Parts: sequence; C-alpha cells; structure tokens
Amino acid sequence: MKERFINMDKKESAKERILQVASELFYQEGIRAVGIDRIIAESGVAKASFYRNFATKDDLIVAFLEQRFLRSLERIEEARQRFPNQPTEQLRFLFQSISDRMMEPDFRGCPYMNTAVEFPDIEHPAHAKAVASRHILWCHVKQMATEAGARDPEALASQLEILHSGAIMMAYMKKSMYNADHFYNAAMLLIKDQVPFVSTW
Repeated sequence: MKERFINMDKKESAKERILQVASELFYQEGIRAVGIDRIIAESGVAKASFYRNFATKDDLIVAFLEQRFLRSLERIEEARQRFPNQPTEQLRFLFQSISDRMMEPDFRGCPYMNTAVEFPDIEHPAHAKAVASRHILWCHVKQMATEAGARDPEALASQLEILHSGAIMMAYMKKSMYNADHFYNAAMLLIKDQVPFVSTW
C-alpha cells in the first residue's frame, strides 16, 4: 500500500482526516475504485468513527465535492481580491490560475466532470452535487464577464466553459506533452472578442 502522509495533529478531527484521505484518493484514482475500508485504514480511524461522521459513502462523496467546490471558490475570490473593481483583470488572473493548475503533477481533470461520468444517474446525489457545483462556479465567471462589459456574458461564459472542459481532458491525457498556454491564449482571444478595451493586454 502506498504510504500517505496524514497530519495526525490532535486538533485535527477524525472527520477531517477521513475527508483528507478520501479527497486525495477519489481525485487521483476515481471514486468507485476506492472502498470505504481503504479510506478507514489510510485515515487511521475506527470503523465506528467513520460511520459516525459519514453514514454512507454517498455522504462522503458529497463532502468531497463540497471541499473541492470551496477550493474553486477560493480561486475566484483570490482573483477578486487581487484586482478589485477590475473584472477584466480578474478574468485574466483566473484563467492564468486555471492554466497553471493544469500543469501541476497531480492534475487529474475536473472533479465535477469526473464524478458526473462515474455516476451518470442524474438523480444520484453525487451527480447532482457535481453538476450544481460546476454550474455555480461558471455563474461566477458569467458575473465577472458581465461586470467587464462583455457584449453577451452568458455566451462568453459558455464558450469559456466549453474551452475549459476540452482543455482539462487534453491536459490529463497528454500530461507532460500538453501546453497549457494554448488554453490560456484561446481563453484570452474569446474574452478580447467580447470585452471592450481589453486589446491593451
């Protein structure tokens, strides 16, 4: 079994350790490929403790998606904080950040898309959470585009989402051969086509 560093600080709760291990395993190996017994073993908690915190694996999956969602929101919030009242710069920073993430060694695509594919039933809580989370994130992009003065913010956000969806799959499949600059440059072209005065970039 691969050794995994877990912060055993007493201040870290069993729930946090479980979610930390599950989050890494689910993202790197796939949700269906990882069983509860393995998560219990690698997080170092008792089985009773696991089930006190997560009654079912579905509950853990939803918590994993919520954790990833909050991380994504942090990236958006960082863009807003770095460039207050500069929505075009927020968009530029956000897509540069996404581009950089694609080149990190542990990158394995979009957790929401991955989950939706693993759980195709639209009524399944994992599928529903994945779709809802991704929708909210792209609504933030649409809002940035609106604030930037895009001619059609909804169309721009949709185009960027389609571009992003294809790019992250290519980044995962091609790995070291992938050039994330192509994604970033294409995103900037879409933004420049819609947003006035952005040609000064």
